Amino acid sequence: MSQISLSDLNAAAKADFVAVLANVVEYSPWIAEQLAGKRPFAGVNQLHAALMAAIQSAEPDVQLALLRAHPDLANKTQRAAGLTEESTEEQNSAGLDRLSEAEYAAFERVNNAYREKFGFPYIVCVRRHTRDSVLNDFETRLRNIAKTETRRAIEEIGRISALRLDQLVAAEDKLKVHGRLSTHVLDNQIGKPAPGIPIELVELASLGESRVIARAVTNADGRTDQPLIGGRPLPIGRYELKFSVAKYYTERNVQLTDPPFLDEIPLRFAVSEPEGHYHVPLLVTPWSYSTYRGS
Repeated sequence: MSQISLSDLNAAAKADFVAVLANVVEYSPWIAEQLAGKRPFAGVNQLHAALMAAIQSAEPDVQLALLRAHPDLANKTQRAAGLTEESTEEQNSAGLDRLSEAEYAAFERVNNAYREKFGFPYIVCVRRHTRDSVLNDFETRLRNIAKTETRRAIEEIGRISALRLDQLVAAEDKLKVHGRLSTHVLDNQIGKPAPGIPIELVELASLGESRVIARAVTNADGRTDQPLIGGRPLPIGRYELKFSVAKYYTERNVQLTDPPFLDEIPLRFAVSEPEGHYHVPLLVTPWSYSTYRGS
């Protein structure tokens, strides 16, 4: 997706401005039309604040129409009919395009229960979630009263629109929408970084299959060249980092048992702060290991 600079957006004709931002909020170009009259914006944070103010000051029937313009999650019929490009990409990012039949059934059940209770679809910023955490959030929010849930749905639209603006608009300031997951392997036997260790990052699932979402090899500093997750939110959920350490010690002529006491080391942890920095290091010897949450 190509970006437009905020200065160009400020200077654009109204029709062009509206065309660029029309889908920042699902099927609601009226918001972009309102924003066009409030230019110029000093930064993208000010632009997003104005967008949220337009939603929050709208009449209740307009807000309801806005909520109802959003699609259900993991709805086969709606996907077949065609979602917006933005919604398709967002749902796919959480793996909602490759669910098992049991997972589809679970989503259908909660989608129907939610619509029946509140009269509008469940809205969540899926880029901030794994499949498991979406279903958990569904169940939690089903217990809310309508007024609370309307407010919560608008908050989620705020998160969705912030991520869409981040992709669309280049500005000197930045919206706080990204997190980062990094790691570092230290060979405690010699007190030095451990290079050349293969790493897998697995997103764990309670229902359906867990999936490998990143692979890397540690560099000379014992780190990965790029964050394991970066440039996007860290999806809320449970993860496992797998470190293959036996080959590293064998190549350094460290005497190991056969089979090695430690071959592949799994570290399980959870993410609850999508915009946070999680640093999950491994401190290892041929006979022991430890970790901690860094930043």
